Amino acid sequence: MALLSFERKYRVRGGTLVGGDLFDFWVGPFFVGFFGVTTVFFTAVGISLILYGAAIGPTWNPFLISINPPAQEVGLGFAPLKEGGLWQVVTICAIGAFVSWALRQAEIARKLGMGMHVPWAFSAAILAYVTLVVIRPVLLGAWANGFPYGFMSHLEWVSNTGYQYGNFHYNPVHMIAITFFFTNCLALALHGGLILAATNPGKGREVKTAEHENTYFRDTIGYSIGTLGIHRLGLFLAVSASVFSAICIVISGPLWSQGWPEWWDWWQRIPIWK
Repeated sequence: MALLSFERKYRVRGGTLVGGDLFDFWVGPFFVGFFGVTTVFFTAVGISLILYGAAIGPTWNPFLISINPPAQEVGLGFAPLKEGGLWQVVTICAIGAFVSWALRQAEIARKLGMGMHVPWAFSAAILAYVTLVVIRPVLLGAWANGFPYGFMSHLEWVSNTGYQYGNFHYNPVHMIAITFFFTNCLALALHGGLILAATNPGKGREVKTAEHENTYFRDTIGYSIGTLGIHRLGLFLAVSASVFSAICIVISGPLWSQGWPEWWDWWQRIPIWK
C-alpha cells in the first residue's frame, strides 16, 4: 500500500496546540502545524548565523569551523556578536527548534490518538543539551562554560573537560549513563537482529512469527520480554541514558570541583577498613 494512501485516514483536523486550523495542513507526507513553522524558522536562522560565523572566521574547512561561546569575563551578560554573541543567538535558535519539534510531535500524537511517549523521550535529549549550554553555565556563572559549535572544537572541549576533573570516567553518574547507553545499544541490536532473522529466513524458508522470536529468546536466555516489552525497554534505557548524562555533567563543577578519582576516597574512609 502506498504511503500516502495509507496515511490519508490519519490526516484529520484537530489536535493542534496553537494556531487552530491556520497551520493544520500537510506538505507531501509531512505535517506542518504552527510548531513546524517555528522549527523551520529557528533552524533557518541558526544555520544562517553559523554560516555567517564561518564567513567572518579564519577558515571554511567544515571540520575547523567553530562558533565559540563568550569569554570568561563576560559572565552571564550579552556579548558582542563577533565575540560570543553569535554563539548565544545560535543557542537560542537551537533550543527554539528542538522545543518546537517536540511540540510538533505532541500535535501529531494527539491527531493519531497516541500517547506522548515520543515527545517526552525527545524532551530527555533536549534536557541533556540545555543542561550543557544553559543550566551548567548559569550555575558556574559564565557562558564560557558552554561547549563550542564545531567538529574539532567540540571534541577538544569534551577532552579538556574530562581532563579538568582528572579522569571523567571516575564520575559515578557518568558510569551509570554510559551503562544505559551501551545496554540500550545491546538490547536494540538484539532486537534488530532478531527481526531481520525472522523476516528474512532465507530462500525457500517460511517467514517466522512473533512466537518464534519469543521462543528463540526463551531457549537462549530463558526469558523473552516480548514484542511490546522490548520497545518499552528501549525507551526506558534511552531516556535514562540522556537524563543521567545531563546529571553527570551538571554536578561536575557546580557540586564537585576536584578530580573525580578523589571522590572515591570515601570508600577508604569506611570504618570497617580501620
